[in-house]
Amino acid sequence: MQRRSVSAVVQAARRSFSTAPTTTPQFPRTLAGLRDRLASETSSLSDFMNLQSNTGYSVEVGTKKKPLPKPKWMREAIPGGQKYVQIKKKLRELKLHTVCEEAKCPNLGECWSGGETGTATATIMILGDTCTRGCRFCNVKTSRTPPPPDPNEPSNVAEAIASWGLDYVVITSVDRDDLPDQGSGHFTETVQKLKILKPNMLIEALVPDFRGDPSCVEKVAKSGLDVFAHNIETVEELQDVVRDRRANFKQSLDVLTLAKDCAPAGTLTKTSIMLGCGETPDQIVKTMERVRAAGVDVMTFGQYMRPSKRHMPVSEYVTPEAFEKYRILGMEMGFRYVASGPMVRSSYKAGEFYIKSMIESDRVLVASSLQPLAY
Repeated sequence: MQRRSVSAVVQAARRSFSTAPTTTPQFPRTLAGLRDRLASETSSLSDFMNLQSNTGYSVEVGTKKKPLPKPKWMREAIPGGQKYVQIKKKLRELKLHTVCEEAKCPNLGECWSGGETGTATATIMILGDTCTRGCRFCNVKTSRTPPPPDPNEPSNVAEAIASWGLDYVVITSVDRDDLPDQGSGHFTETVQKLKILKPNMLIEALVPDFRGDPSCVEKVAKSGLDVFAHNIETVEELQDVVRDRRANFKQSLDVLTLAKDCAPAGTLTKTSIMLGCGETPDQIVKTMERVRAAGVDVMTFGQYMRPSKRHMPVSEYVTPEAFEKYRILGMEMGFRYVASGPMVRSSYKAGEFYIKSMIESDRVLVASSLQPLAY
């Protein structure tokens, strides 16, 4: 398919950020349909790039000499509640780690206490709490030689999840470049043990890039999971600034593409990027195009928040309105689901509930198609 001009791509994002209602011809909600719509529109690059200096897109972070408070939409909920206490107690008993705690997720209080839905969720982190990489945005501990994985961890994870009675769980991990299989075997065993205990449980695995090793990716993709997730984290232009040198945009995109190709039919693929790292709107739109072209089904957008003064500073706070425009644009591109908001993270219960419904709906359609015809 012929690639459209940059100005056409930018026009789609510019129009998506416009607050004025517009009437446009109807096109299919697919990537091809989006490109056809883009081809019918014209714009200048400068018009769209000016949005980044507009207060409707983002607000300043401030400097050491001139600190500015976080915008009101970045306020975090204080953890608490009976379910929060129960989950934390169980995690400590089984010596399990969660990315919720290690990464200081702003949604920890909402997810663990149940929030508006009343159903508590947590993202379990396997393979220990020490990563072999040092990404500039991440708060997880790093070491070239972390402790060996706990051989009982897959069983402990399965036991913990089964005791909570959840029906959707996210399993993630640190990077383990020190292991021959990058930790893929540990991932596979964890998923399989969970499926034995809870066959109907939906499992999302948020995995590292396994250094791009196809055998590792294929092993996990065929483990029985329902959602294969891997985060590209940021736009291609900022990969060296944000991520560890062993990670890169092409490698991550190849992992997602391979997972989609070798996983059983119906398995969803998912990725996430952080905003506020210094990227431009045009770079975000181009990234969305490439991710969608790789067959990724679900994409999430969230605001980068600096864990400590040792980490990469926040470039800007993107407004909720701008996040919503990216969500709309993503759906027009053909993603099956897009979660986009300042407090959204790659593993976020609101998105998990939607994905759960989507998977169950797909299963109903498949089952109905297999029914014999009545004569």
